[in-house]
Amino acid sequence: MGAEALTEADVSWQGLAGDRRSAFVRDGAEQSGFPWLTLRQRGEMNRYAPSLTNPEDPETSPTSVRTPSGTELDVTDPALATELGGEGARVIRNCRGIFDTFPLSLISTQTIASLSEIVGEPLDVQRFRPNILVEATGDSPFPEDEWVGRVLTISSMKMRIDKRDGRCVVITIDPETGERRPEILRAVADHRQGCLGVYGTTVAKGKVVVGDPVLLGV
Repeated sequence: MGAEALTEADVSWQGLAGDRRSAFVRDGAEQSGFPWLTLRQRGEMNRYAPSLTNPEDPETSPTSVRTPSGTELDVTDPALATELGGEGARVIRNCRGIFDTFPLSLISTQTIASLSEIVGEPLDVQRFRPNILVEATGDSPFPEDEWVGRVLTISSMKMRIDKRDGRCVVITIDPETGERRPEILRAVADHRQGCLGVYGTTVAKGKVVVGDPVLLGV
């Protein structure tokens, strides 16, 4: 669904507290390797806005979803599952998180600006759906490529950068309009070996706050 901007977040072994703890299962896809209902199938899911009703306790807080019509529904409401996925769709919850690959994803403002230059227009960070957005120092156009295998410290939290983020059709979907622009994925394939940003895992739990310094270790 659409992103929720946070000024601070606790980060544990399961990523950001409360992040991606629920997912919708598509009817008839339960035995597939990827049964989740995502933007791949429903580009307009960006227009559904989830939020925690008790942000002080994100791991146990109920999640409310504002639909494009302005209706507020609990994420577990069967009406929401039906609206998104049709009859038979349902929501599940997993306290360990439900991720494509890794619990943390990171991208730099330089990377977004550099890809924007390649495609010839400014691109919204929400198109790339990172957990963490950083502004790096130096002149490298895609600086996080060089961080793979190293550890970033953000306040008291440490994350290991495990691999580059292989991109899919989700980045072709405009987060506001739902319009699909396949040329953006082609640009990433042609100029970036299909990767943009990086994935990581937590090696020391802690709180991150907007404006925190980011330190690169070994």
